[in-house]
Amino acid sequence: MTEKTSPEPTPDTQPFFDATARGELRLPKCRTCGELFFYPRSWCPKCSSEDLEWVLCSGRARLHSYLINTRPAPGFEEESPYSIAIVELEEGPRMMTNIVGVPQTPEHLVLDMPLEVVFDKHGDVAVPKFAPAGEAA
Repeated sequence: MTEKTSPEPTPDTQPFFDATARGELRLPKCRTCGELFFYPRSWCPKCSSEDLEWVLCSGRARLHSYLINTRPAPGFEEESPYSIAIVELEEGPRMMTNIVGVPQTPEHLVLDMPLEVVFDKHGDVAVPKFAPAGEAA
């Protein structure tokens, strides 16, 4: 069996993964125009400013879209089926993630369902995933 891969932080993503290791969801926010965004990068996608700060997010989101993957990537065979989802954070940005804590069926993955962030340890980093609100551990 292939070993599961883990994200490797870069200089731009290191603050994100430092926060997830502490059980926090922090995203970059532009000090110039106020844009909060995901994925982490060294400049604002709205105004191109490099004057950024990292802000704590609530961890609450809603399910925007998903697919159920039944052909897992190498190393993820034991987790199949699993969802690959886009959630919309309460603060506005959308992020790609997985939905956990619920059967991976259309009957249980209801669009617009309220979610809460949970953190899954992958090697040396913690990856944010989302579970139905009220069921996050």
